[in-house]
Amino acid sequence: MKLGLSLGYWGAGPQDSVALVQEAERLGFDSVWTAEAYGSDAITPLAWLGALTSRIKLGTGVMQIPARTPAMTAMTAATLDLLSGGRVLLGLGVSGPQVVEGWHGQPYGKPLARTREYVEILRQVWARRGPLTYAGAEYQIPISGGSGLGKPLTLTIHPERAQIPIYLAALGPKNVALAGEIADGWLPVFYAPAREGDMLPALDEGLAKRTQGAEFEIAPTVAVILGDDVAACREKVKPTLALYIGGMGARGKNFYFDLAARYGYAAAAQEIQNLYLGGQKRNAAAAVPDALVDEVALCGPKQRIAELLVQWRQSRVTTMVCSVEQPESLRVMAELLL
Repeated sequence: MKLGLSLGYWGAGPQDSVALVQEAERLGFDSVWTAEAYGSDAITPLAWLGALTSRIKLGTGVMQIPARTPAMTAMTAATLDLLSGGRVLLGLGVSGPQVVEGWHGQPYGKPLARTREYVEILRQVWARRGPLTYAGAEYQIPISGGSGLGKPLTLTIHPERAQIPIYLAALGPKNVALAGEIADGWLPVFYAPAREGDMLPALDEGLAKRTQGAEFEIAPTVAVILGDDVAACREKVKPTLALYIGGMGARGKNFYFDLAARYGYAAAAQEIQNLYLGGQKRNAAAAVPDALVDEVALCGPKQRIAELLVQWRQSRVTTMVCSVEQPESLRVMAELLL
């Protein structure tokens, strides 16, 4: 199993992210990942970090599909890939209606169709086999019904790689199946190795249809909190779980709530959501079950983390993307897995 480092949103993660990434690279970590929502973007911090490192791969976890045209994303990824010597891992996600419509001003539309078309266009741009044209349900290039002056164009730079690896963030079964079918990797959140029997049939359904390369990556982000007091370590994970289960979406349209329910925590998820949407964020965090934290995170002293890792080693995860607060956590994970 390879190791990655998640920095999350710039400004909300570790204070000295450069030193942390350089330490991860020294320890043999394979990749570093940045995020975006409606604050910092994912690419700018990666460009900065790429200039201050030499080997570690640079992953977006994730770039929001509705925020950029496919051509813009293709240009951005190809540029950073050239600048970094072929180190980009392009993680993409459709986000949710609140952000898509409330922040980007785009219709949420049909996320499955949009994602499929988006990925096809990216690969067409990088391949440079001719001017870009595309006639889909979500994207028409040149656009239909415009001025009539649109001209098919070809990417002017020559990409470092004609196929930059594409990872899809996906939660629902149909989205997970799509990742298996068309992407090079899957970025699951709150992954529980004990639940693979429930989670992976959808992925395998997609993998059976794939025409991409044989290798496929499963790269979940996992919180790693090192400390002697297990309960105190769990307390650092619970606010994030409460935020996503309770607040990352509206009632009836929250993918993280649905995930917790599928894991068997429907009653707890309902309580968390009620408290969070009622403004009681601390109480919502307190309502997160210890058992759920232990399924999706690594909390406690080194020996306990080593015991929890047994199940992860037996899983189909290929890269564990660690979300850490302390440099010591990086060193412990390197000792235990690398």
